[in-house]
Amino acid sequence: MSKVDSKSPKHCADKGLNIDKFYKKLYWSGFTFLFSVLSLILLVWLILHPTKPEFSLKEADIYQLNLSGPHLLNSSIQLTLLSKNPNTKVGIYYDMVQVYASYKGQQITVDTSLPPFYQGHEESNLLTASLVGTALPVAPSFGYEVGRDQTAGKLVLSLKLDGRVRWKVGTWVSGRYRLNVNCVAVKAFGPSIPSGPLSSKEGTQCSTTV
Repeated sequence: MSKVDSKSPKHCADKGLNIDKFYKKLYWSGFTFLFSVLSLILLVWLILHPTKPEFSLKEADIYQLNLSGPHLLNSSIQLTLLSKNPNTKVGIYYDMVQVYASYKGQQITVDTSLPPFYQGHEESNLLTASLVGTALPVAPSFGYEVGRDQTAGKLVLSLKLDGRVRWKVGTWVSGRYRLNVNCVAVKAFGPSIPSGPLSSKEGTQCSTTV
């Protein structure tokens, strides 16, 4: 006669209860560890509190800005910006940086990419870019707006930089944040067309958003 090994319902219930306790303990251990890591990152972030980078316009030269057709624009602008990291303990990685010029809300050059770079603590960098546009479509009012500015004696351009930045604290590097910079260049623009470029050398502070 074979031996039958039977277990009481109470024994099975106790075994299931022990398994539930094990998984709950494992879950709470993982949750506590993750919460501690996130709290540490947040604490470091709050203590260091990175300040957004500073940009200023050093020079902008307009070599070409003329219509090749009723609504097609050719443009050529040489731009120099000064970028500064004001943080004493935080470095900045600049990724996917693009620069372009706009006039009266219209983009008048194509996007020009700058090579990615790293900016150390309280470090400054000069950024130069050649902005061009060939047969870019513009609004029918573009020629009228330029003529009106020429009569007023000044031309106002917006020089923009868009990109992504990452903060570096020690060996820790943050995720990417969107960077938008807007610099305004005001140039003397009289009734006669100058033979050379429309130049301006100024230390205008740019608006920066992260």
